[in-house]
Amino acid sequence: MVDLAIFLMDLGGGGAERVMINLAHGFAECKLNVDLVLVKPEGPYLSQISPQINLVHLKSSRLILSLPSLVRYLEENQPKVLLSALEDTNFVALWARKLANVSTKVVVTVHNHLSQEAENATSFKRRMTPTLVKWFYPLADRVIAVSEGVAKNLIELGVPSEKTTWIYNPIVSKEMLEKLQEPVSHPWLLPNQPPVILGVGRLTKQKDFATLIRAFAQVKQEYPAKLIILGEGNEQKNLTNLVLELNLTEDVVFPGFVANPYSYMAHASVLVLSSAWEGFGNVLVEAMAAGTPVVSTDCESGPAEILAQGKYGKLVPVGNVESMAQAILTTLKNPPNSNILKQRSEDFSLTNAIIKYQEVLKIR
Repeated sequence: MVDLAIFLMDLGGGGAERVMINLAHGFAECKLNVDLVLVKPEGPYLSQISPQINLVHLKSSRLILSLPSLVRYLEENQPKVLLSALEDTNFVALWARKLANVSTKVVVTVHNHLSQEAENATSFKRRMTPTLVKWFYPLADRVIAVSEGVAKNLIELGVPSEKTTWIYNPIVSKEMLEKLQEPVSHPWLLPNQPPVILGVGRLTKQKDFATLIRAFAQVKQEYPAKLIILGEGNEQKNLTNLVLELNLTEDVVFPGFVANPYSYMAHASVLVLSSAWEGFGNVLVEAMAAGTPVVSTDCESGPAEILAQGKYGKLVPVGNVESMAQAILTTLKNPPNSNILKQRSEDFSLTNAIIKYQEVLKIR
């Protein structure tokens, strides 16, 4: 009997995928039978799947084409709960349960502020997401948001409040803490080097690394520092051109996707989240777990909740270059106590999240 099936498109290197893998491992550690159901078994996180987790491949090239295979999987295995993440995948999970006509509970998770995402979307499909959510999410048994702000937005969009709850992402785990201790090979992070400012995330407009680069240019005028931005995405060329324009080619690098960003966080002087909007802001917790100071935009939603309205790191207005530069400088000159940051990060542990998910999913 399958206790929990987690349904994803693939194991691409995003925050939502990382969260779902953590949950899969956490539930498997609780001796539950966990299936990880993938449309395509690919992505940088694939190698990190524990042998305790049963990998199911739906053998489809596209998400929508996987619907018949997912229906068959549900009919044959009838897991107690099907848990999914990200809107397109969530819609397919809900359709599959209806077509399979099984008793499996479907619980969808929402990892972004959907109104902000739709406002900034260029594709018609993404602009339509709030409407589709209003139509389809009431069919879910529960809707779990990754922050209170995301949950409030879902209710505003028409998801019934009695079905909606929020559980903070499971970030701090034994495996993550071990990865913080691993050596890092980048020469800028060796001892006796200038301080390194770190950005981590997909190179997209949402993450607004352009503001971070411009803020870094101002920091450089007052303080010797370097900037490393980890991640891949469609804004890479624009960001590289901006670095050239600001004459920062000797001081800014884009190493791409790295398997262990945590070791970079452990050796950085400050991590900056520059996003225009977020669902949660995983990287803030990951850096704090290393004792590394953080600066974040006060975007909707997540960062203000993680940082307790600025108690654990400076919050700055979205897109404000001067405020971000000043916050980085202040943090570099007067970093907060690393032990206090580590203690705060424990509030976002895998153990805490699993307990809360078990209460919602009602599986033990």
